[in-house]
Amino acid sequence: MAPRRTVDPAELRTALGRVEPWLSGLDDATPTRADLAAAVRLSARTLEQIAPGSSVEVRVPPFVAVQCVEGPRHTRGTPPNVVETDALTWLRLAVGRLTFDEAVAAGAIDASGSRAGEIAHWLPLLRL
Repeated sequence: MAPRRTVDPAELRTALGRVEPWLSGLDDATPTRADLAAAVRLSARTLEQIAPGSSVEVRVPPFVAVQCVEGPRHTRGTPPNVVETDALTWLRLAVGRLTFDEAVAAGAIDASGSRAGEIAHWLPLLRL
């Protein structure tokens, strides 16, 4: 498998800027699927780059799943440390509108495994 290209911070900022009104809760600001997919994928891949490793899998269906955080490598079956959430919650985490603990308490994140919460160390990825 070829390595992914490095995420350009300007490209990430642009993608997140396109969905920012939606993250702020504006009713008529629903992003296009392409804009939403770009923001989710670029932000998750940024996490993958700044927290390299394979001990935690972050899933934002249907857009992306990445492995991150140094530690034991997972290769088969269900990963022992998984963070799964929807696109809105993920993007609010990525830009600092929501903390990991707040999202878990609200039931907006399904976090399993003793290391899942370690991704909070790298969030937010970019404040808008």
